[in-house]
Amino acid sequence: MFEKDLESLKALGADITAGEIKQQPELWLDTLNIYKENKDAIDAFLAEARAMGEGRLSVVFTGAGTSDYVGDTCAPYLRHAGDTALYDFKPIATTDIVSAPRDFLNPDEPTVLVSFARSGNSPESLAAVQVAKTFVKNVKFINITCAPEGKLAVESEGDADQLTLLIPRANDKGFAMTGSYSCMTLLSTLIFDSADFDTKEAWVKQAAEMGAEVIEREAEIADVLSGDFNRVTYLGSGSFVGLAQEAQLKILELAHGLVATSWDSCMGYRHGPKSFVDDKTLVFVFMNNDEYTRKYDLDILNEINGDEIAQKTFAIQQDMAPSFEGASFTFAGREALPEGYLALPFVMFAQVVSLLNSIRVGNTPDTPSPTGTVNRVVKGVTIHPFEA
Repeated sequence: MFEKDLESLKALGADITAGEIKQQPELWLDTLNIYKENKDAIDAFLAEARAMGEGRLSVVFTGAGTSDYVGDTCAPYLRHAGDTALYDFKPIATTDIVSAPRDFLNPDEPTVLVSFARSGNSPESLAAVQVAKTFVKNVKFINITCAPEGKLAVESEGDADQLTLLIPRANDKGFAMTGSYSCMTLLSTLIFDSADFDTKEAWVKQAAEMGAEVIEREAEIADVLSGDFNRVTYLGSGSFVGLAQEAQLKILELAHGLVATSWDSCMGYRHGPKSFVDDKTLVFVFMNNDEYTRKYDLDILNEINGDEIAQKTFAIQQDMAPSFEGASFTFAGREALPEGYLALPFVMFAQVVSLLNSIRVGNTPDTPSPTGTVNRVVKGVTIHPFEA
């Protein structure tokens, strides 16, 4: 797919999505520079936010759909890699904040709402900011978005309580969020990770090398999809639970529901959801590099593989002990990456699976919804007035 010329990709309706998947390693280096250039402003803004009250500052990561899964991917890692004496990290979807703010926000808790948005034009993105302003007594906002012309970015201009960080090259034009997801995940991780800059820079550069390797090894991924399957499930632990949810959504979106999907945590899957697996199911497991957590990932791989209930049971992993001895996409010869950064090349693997599968089922990845009932920017949402 990535070696095809532009005209061939256009004929498949895949030129935009293929290009946006392939360019991500370069975008991650751009995102690192965006963080570096804005670090002083970020630090000053967070210092002001911490001054809103005593105790830990509530950091709420929010978005809808893929933008929601950004927070689900970041927060578990940051709960041990971030400064937990200063911050309490919470992923809460904009759809939950807008529809039931009293269930998800504490009005007496000083809060920074970190909004993730590709376009910044989704009704829920804008409404979540307004609801938080109305309901939370002490609140500031960090907007991480890819569209300088989007309403989230434009409407925050001149507001001292809002800091907007732009990643314009990651403003995916295709239907599915690819680079926008990985770049927003990276930027938020860089902001709150307690590691020093040189260490974070080394991790990003390694992630970029691994992402480029995914593209180079496309043929191996295509081989995994060579059978007759109609179901895909993704599993992970820690940060990779959010990643699993994003990975299955890419299959669902780009194949327009023609392939059924499920996702779960590695340990949670046994408690009923495993019923999804049959002989036409591909099971993918993202292997965590934490030695303790990795044992549980390996357990579910060995269990499903040993049950012989799935068409294929497949690990995505770095080459470290213990490793899955069955079928895998293994990154070899590099230092173990923390999960907050390993999520980047891992999601590229899942995006390539989704792209190739979309073509396999006869769909067009750039415009996968033939009826137009599912849109790049959500439509048809009514935002009702909220009073605290």
